[in-house]
Amino acid sequence: MEELVSRLTAATGLDGATITQATGAILSFLEKEGPAGPVAQLIDAIPGARDAVNSAVNGEGGGGLMGMLGGMVGHVGGGIAGLGGQLMGMGLDLGQMQTLGKELFAYASEKAGPEVVGKIVSEVPGLNQFV
Repeated sequence: MEELVSRLTAATGLDGATITQATGAILSFLEKEGPAGPVAQLIDAIPGARDAVNSAVNGEGGGGLMGMLGGMVGHVGGGIAGLGGQLMGMGLDLGQMQTLGKELFAYASEKAGPEVVGKIVSEVPGLNQFV
């Protein structure tokens, strides 16, 4: 996960803790909304990704009032808009979300293969705008 966090930190300018929390939220979202097999392949291909997902699912990392509100938006709104609200609650702006998504999926494509990423993107509505 360190390699991915370093890459995403360099691309977005965000700190490592925020990157780890945001990555966990994105992968957790994919587990809920995406095709089970390809998502599991993607998570298994990224060292440390399962821990990031578990932290996101267990609500670790806090994020203060904005994180709590973003999490509530994520649960209420659902879908890609809910994920966007959750990431905004972590302090990401739209540009950072797009950069994070593009870099995360480029890395995932390198590790799990473009066919796995393509299957996920094709089955999650709205995800293609972040790839």
